[in-house]
Amino acid sequence: MQKLFITDLDHTFLHSNQTVSQFSKNIWNEKVDHAMLSIATARSFAKTNDFLKELKLNFPLITLDGAMVADREKKLIDLNVLTKEIGDAIIEESKKFDIFPYVIALSDHKNLDETFDIPSQLNYYQERLIKESYTLDKRLSYVKNIRGAKETLKLVYMGEEKILRPLSEHLKKIFENNIEIKLAPENYMQCYFLTILHPLSDKAHALGKVHEYLNVEAKNTTVFGDGLNDIGMFKLAGTAIAVNNALDAVKAEANIVLDESNDEDAVAKYLQKNI
Repeated sequence: MQKLFITDLDHTFLHSNQTVSQFSKNIWNEKVDHAMLSIATARSFAKTNDFLKELKLNFPLITLDGAMVADREKKLIDLNVLTKEIGDAIIEESKKFDIFPYVIALSDHKNLDETFDIPSQLNYYQERLIKESYTLDKRLSYVKNIRGAKETLKLVYMGEEKILRPLSEHLKKIFENNIEIKLAPENYMQCYFLTILHPLSDKAHALGKVHEYLNVEAKNTTVFGDGLNDIGMFKLAGTAIAVNNALDAVKAEANIVLDESNDEDAVAKYLQKNI
């Protein structure tokens, strides 16, 4: 049976300039005929496909921290969303901390079209992200009174840890197990991300769905990552590999810590040697 290899994108497979090197593209496209290769990322389905448009993607993609599993032909395999009511309630609570989220939602199941609503009140980090990475994104819509959507994929807050950690703890007390909360440092922006999702929206749950869909056992799966949202799938997979630039907490959960960083094509070099 072919083995399954799944890699995170940011800080793992992508270089720090948010591109895939030509070396990594070549190795991926060479090895995809000999093993099942795929992605597990916090990025949206649309953004993931933009980054990886020159790669052969023959197997289901885990996107949006696990909220969506779909193949490149837009066949939806698994989906977990927040309701508008709970999205609205979360936003009302965050107003008490004077911070507002991006709201990323699914607007069309057939084409997997997404909406990306931007609050009119932005902090420095939110403004910077939009200017640097999303100015040409056709999904963007500036909303004066930001609200939840009918099928909210995730709410994303950006800012300093001293603001987002108390907000995270507050939301945990209010919503308990009705939401999944991910608070993690973001090295690109030198800030923190606080992401709110459906309680089943995590990479481990999504990886389980991929195993079912492909009829692959966890012991035959190798995963690569660097961040806290990768730890769940590290615990599920047969082999968990951290790139050299991974957080220490992630390295502690890994079976293997690579000598190379994401900027040194760590994942591609491992695939080159082991497939």
